[in-house]
Amino acid sequence: MGFFRKVMAKSETVDLEEVLNNMDQIEEESYENADAFVKPLDLIVDADATAVINEAKAGNIVLVNIADLKKRNATKLRELIADIKAEIKKIDGDIAAISQERLLVTPAKVKIIKKK
Repeated sequence: MGFFRKVMAKSETVDLEEVLNNMDQIEEESYENADAFVKPLDLIVDADATAVINEAKAGNIVLVNIADLKKRNATKLRELIADIKAEIKKIDGDIAAISQERLLVTPAKVKIIKKK
């Protein structure tokens, strides 16, 4: 019982905001051994849609931020998402909304399990 008391007594509080804010400040390591990447991209203009498609074709998973375009131009957002969806379907990838502001785009043979 003494061991568990020692373990339980050494609880430190962790500031989640501080941890999350500092994660982006860590220098990137060499990624030579990676087979694929998870890349965050913003969808604002047509070129961004092309970048999302190219990353998926390269075998990477893309987290797409659509918040800015959703606020500014919902019609353009629907158009770009339709273009991305059509191209991703051609390569046997997948696309899904993971929140109101983010999409997940996967490369060939990576499927997203969607809740119904």
